[in-house]
This record gives sequence, C-alpha cells and structure tokens, in this order.
Amino acid sequence: MIDNPTIMNSSEISDEQIKSLNKKYKYLSVTNRIKELYVDFDVNQVMLTSSFAATSAFLLKLFSDVNKEQQVFFIDTGYHFEETLKYKDKLVQLYGLNVKSISAIKEEHEFTTKDETWKKNPDFCCSINKVSPLESIKKNYKVWVSGLMEWQSDHRASLDIFEMRGEILKFYPLLDITKEQRDAFIEIHQLPFHPLVAKGYNSIGCSHCTIPSEDRSGRWNNNPKTECGLHL
Repeated sequence: MIDNPTIMNSSEISDEQIKSLNKKYKYLSVTNRIKELYVDFDVNQVMLTSSFAATSAFLLKLFSDVNKEQQVFFIDTGYHFEETLKYKDKLVQLYGLNVKSISAIKEEHEFTTKDETWKKNPDFCCSINKVSPLESIKKNYKVWVSGLMEWQSDHRASLDIFEMRGEILKFYPLLDITKEQRDAFIEIHQLPFHPLVAKGYNSIGCSHCTIPSEDRSGRWNNNPKTECGLHL
C-alpha cells in the first residue's frame, strides 16, 4: 500500500512499492483492481486512454461501472477510420463516458499528410500524431491506465500489472486476462464491437496502416513495427 499516494509524486515511488502494488493486485478480479486503484490514487491522478478500437468497450465499461468521473483521453490522429469515430460516439452515449480528444500540433500533422510519412517512416508518423500529443499531458498525472493484454504481443507478455515508465506509473488491469475471458465478458454483457470487426479487422489503428487480419498482424502491414510507441 502506498502511503499518502494522493500527495506523492509518481517519480518517488520506489521499486519496493511497485512490487507491493503488483503483489496486492495480482489476485484481484479486474473490477476489484479498478476499485482499488481509486483507493490508492485520486481520480485526478489517473490518466485513462482509449483508442476506441476493436473491443475497447471491454475496458471502458469496466471503468464506467466503477467510476464515471474518470476522464478518458482519445488520441485523434486525424487518420482514424470513420467507423472508429462513430464507435467512439456510440460508447460515449452508451456508458456516459467523459471523453476528451487530444491531437498533434496542427502544422506537424499537416506535414505528415503532405509528406505521407506513414509510408516511409511510420515510427515518425506515430511519434508526431500519437506519442507527442500524449506526452504533453502525461506530466499532469501519476498513473496511466491502458488495456494491454499479454496475449496480444511478445512485448506485452513481458509486462507487469504496474510498471514505472519514465516519470509515470503504468497500470494494466487487463494484463493477464485471456482472449477467451475477454470474449466471454463481451458475450455475457453484449458489448458492441467496432463496426470493422465484422469486416475482418481485429486490431484497428489509423486507416493508412491497418488491413483486415487476425489480432495485431494487420497493423503497419509489411513493416516489422508492432507498437505505435505509446507503450514502449
């Protein structure tokens, strides 16, 4: 248990405290992990992000059920599928989400459009349109929540529920949830899928860099890139 977490800078959290958090949260259910988060941290210290992609309703419903005050940040890259934006609007209405969109600096985004940067340097394109917008607000928070799951990639399989990443503490409440458990939850609660899932898209990012595929193999097609850089 972190002593007085609401007045502690995340950069001051020791390795031992992170180990203690991981031990404490490991055997909790996902819902109880989220409830406990607001015992250990104030809602104003928590940054929750969502891409409103294939099955984003899973994490968003869980948080909505526990704390409707939680703000959700959506990184609007300017290159999302129209279906993604409609899916976002649907989930906002369905779960009463408090969503705020953030975007790249206008001139930098326009450069990637004219340059078609995603074709020759997708890392740089992601850096401008996804990583930089979030970097500008991360300093205001102590905990960053993300819905990553171990089975999605080798990198994600190497994570812990809590990890220090730079100056912010990352929290992955869904990390050890299996694909089968996720799908069962979606079925039981009749959660809406992203419209493109029915067309064979199982991982959905920007329209330029996403094709129909199983899991994340359709992201950055024909490129060894597997992450946008947000979680590295």
